[in-house]
Amino acid sequence: MSDLPRIDPSRNLTRPARAYAAVLRTPPGRWLAINVASKVDPWLMRTSRGKVGMGLMLPSALLTTKGAKSGQERVNPVLYFHDGDDVIVIASSFGRDKHPAWYHNLKAHPDVRIAKDGGGAPRTAVEVTDADEIARLWSQADRIYPPYANYRQRTDAVGRRIPIVRLIAG
Repeated sequence: MSDLPRIDPSRNLTRPARAYAAVLRTPPGRWLAINVASKVDPWLMRTSRGKVGMGLMLPSALLTTKGAKSGQERVNPVLYFHDGDDVIVIASSFGRDKHPAWYHNLKAHPDVRIAKDGGGAPRTAVEVTDADEIARLWSQADRIYPPYANYRQRTDAVGRRIPIVRLIAG
């Protein structure tokens, strides 16, 4: 199992990462992320032990949850960053109308793991609900992935609030 590299949201994105994020903001880039990367990344990241994924230079890892209904293990690529010892993930679903399936899974079964290769130490998922904390974490999330602002506009238009989830060690 690979470790989860520490992602400091106060650091600026590299120029290539900003360019890649800009591509993902376009309709073809968004389509590629939704229809190809989200399906191929679990295999790529597991096979390469976390060294290769379609997220390229973005801070991505594999989140392992239990299915909300089935209890079966589910693995999904997510973007993440650190807040102290905790890992923060955003249930954006690319700004679509519904929450991603992994969000429903961790709400039903909050014991999760996250790592570059799909393993990782056990963590507990807790949704962030405090308005000031949400605002602070959004400002950090926007630094690691600028398209989040566009995703919020999309979901606001349909009345969906994008959840922010804190993954607590232990």
